[in-house]
This record gives sequence, structure tokens and C-alpha cells, in this order.
Amino acid sequence: MNVLILNGSPRLDGNTSVAVNEIVKVLNEEGIDTEVIAIGNKAIRGCISCGSCAKTGKCVFDDEVNEIAAKFEKADGLVLASPVYYASANATLIACLDRLFYSSSFDKSMKVGGAVAVARRGGCSATFDELNKYFTISNMPVVSSQYWNSVHGAAKGQANKDLEGLQTMRTLARNMAFLIKSIALGKEKYGLPDKEEHAWTNFIMD
Repeated sequence: MNVLILNGSPRLDGNTSVAVNEIVKVLNEEGIDTEVIAIGNKAIRGCISCGSCAKTGKCVFDDEVNEIAAKFEKADGLVLASPVYYASANATLIACLDRLFYSSSFDKSMKVGGAVAVARRGGCSATFDELNKYFTISNMPVVSSQYWNSVHGAAKGQANKDLEGLQTMRTLARNMAFLIKSIALGKEKYGLPDKEEHAWTNFIMD
């Protein structure tokens, strides 16, 4: 069992990494393998809605996004961690996620998703909501914790002093491990839930 973690911070070993490292430590203790990919400092452009992925199953821009997609397909869970910029997630992370979720054609059902926001002070709730939307449109269960998944710190390393935030990360990781293991057992006994053919409805009708 394994979890893929995307760190959206451009600052290596910053406060977002503090939060991620706490999650990694506990997941590994729970027997879950982890891989952390730092993308906040990458040159990842946004989606241009060209439609090429509908034919090829991958994004037309052959960069980190397609590499991440291959790892995501094999993963049992995905953690999205981002610093807060203007009450939202890092723009590079969002560009990556838009293309990742839109262009990849594999079934994401029952892969467990966890979102983490790191801020000096405000904007965590908006960022948390923003990241969770990628999971809830993809049939992915969202893992919860004892509080909204946020950690606070301004200067590098200050997140280490947010004891409640770090505890929230550890609880998140334990819950994620439990959910991944439980879903694996459920799949073995019951399989995945049945799916209906998607009913596409427009709000403006001819």
C-alpha cells in the first residue's frame, strides 16, 4: 500500500514540508509506503482545454504531470499539501492538479484523498476546501482529522511550534492508513460500488 504526496511549496524544507514530514512519519509507522514529490518550484503550465487527453489518455504537455499521473494510478491514496497564497493554494499546484485530474483516464474511485493547508495566519479553510474538490469530483473518499487539516507558521521552521497542527497531521495520517486498509478489505469482499452511466446535464438548453 502506498500514498503519493504532492508538496506544492516552492520552498524546500519550509513549513509545508514540516507538515508533510509528520504525515510521512506516521504513514510509514502504519506500514504505508510514501513518495513525496515537490512541484511548487516546477514550471508547470495550466490546462488549455485542447481536448487531446480525451484521445490519448494523457496531457499534451509531456512534463511532470504525466509522470505524476503514472504514480497516482498505482497509489492507494493522495495527499495534497500547499502553502496559502492570497487565501488559495499555490498556483503551480493548481495548474498541476487541473491537468492531472482532467487528463488522466484511470478510475480514481476509492483512492483516499487528504488535503493540507499551511499558512502564517489566514486562508487555510479556503485552501482546504479548494483542494478537497479534486477528490470529491473523482469518487475519492476524503480523510478527516481532529480539526481542519492546517498547520501555521511564518518563518521557516515555525510550523514545528504548532503542536496542535502537527497533532492534526498525525491524526490525519493514522485515519488515512486505517481508511486505506479498510477499503482494501472492502474491495476484496464486496468489490467497488456499481456505477451508473454519467448523465451530462447543461444549464443552458437549446
